[in-house]
Amino acid sequence: MVEDHAQRRRLQAIALSLTLSSLLMAVKFYIYFLTHSAAVLSDALESIVNVIASGFALWSIFLAAKPPDAEHPYGHGKVEYFSAGFEGALIVVAAVGVFWSAWHQIHRPHPLPNLDLGLWLVLATSAVNGALGGFLVTIGKHTHSLALVADGKHILTDAFSSAAVVLGLGLVKFTGWYWIDGAVAALVGGHILLSGRSLLKTSFAGLMDASDPQLLREISELLAQHRKTIWIDIHRLRAWRSGRRLYVDFHLILPRHLPLVDAHREVAELEELFRVHFKGAAEVLVHVDPCQDPECPMCSMPQCSKRSHPKSVSTFWSQSHLTTRE
Repeated sequence: MVEDHAQRRRLQAIALSLTLSSLLMAVKFYIYFLTHSAAVLSDALESIVNVIASGFALWSIFLAAKPPDAEHPYGHGKVEYFSAGFEGALIVVAAVGVFWSAWHQIHRPHPLPNLDLGLWLVLATSAVNGALGGFLVTIGKHTHSLALVADGKHILTDAFSSAAVVLGLGLVKFTGWYWIDGAVAALVGGHILLSGRSLLKTSFAGLMDASDPQLLREISELLAQHRKTIWIDIHRLRAWRSGRRLYVDFHLILPRHLPLVDAHREVAELEELFRVHFKGAAEVLVHVDPCQDPECPMCSMPQCSKRSHPKSVSTFWSQSHLTTRE
């Protein structure tokens, strides 16, 4: 039920993004036909990317929600990394078009008609995009949708670009220096390029299962807060996301004399801990290791017939400790 609600919010948000992005793209090209501004054209070109990317994000969100199957045992969530990478690549292509139009306006500047009306219209599109982008990022983070976060950040980039265009056109209006229009377009292109690079980096990191320090820190704090005496130590902690789903595995050291049924109970308790904390979105694999004599100095078990050394070392379950490969 919770996941169904989250999925509806994702789909509603991306559908709103696709609709508004299409309308704003039409408005920006109308402004370009009014003003013949290179800076406005750069903004309109980025809007084409917004529409295509929002459509691709809609498809990826729909696919990512499909449950795991025989061919995809870890689900379909990683398609959102492809979505973010696709959007980043489109942004880079758009930046090339922006630089091209900027070059011509800098070297062969031409007057810009209907500048007053153009300024107000660009300002309006910037405000709408800013609100839309902030909304998408918020919903994306709340529902753990990388596609929504990526789309929202891209639209926020578009809003900042539009604000820069407004500033540039205002300078043109008051100075009469039409080459400023091309210079602003080039700056917008550079900003777009950096945004695309950031999305590509995020996409590659997700596809390569790069570690997420923030997530590992959250899990480490969770385990440390609920640490039990019988849990002698934990190591080789790993975690990764696939869409909304979270996958965690680690090695848990338990007393070697503990009956199998008791060890199973401890694992079940850990699984329940993760299920509650991550609202049913976590799958946990716990490898149970029997304690060895070298672990005795860190073991807090009050009574143990197998102990060879008294407790003499206190371990803090920090992220660096739990993720060690030992």
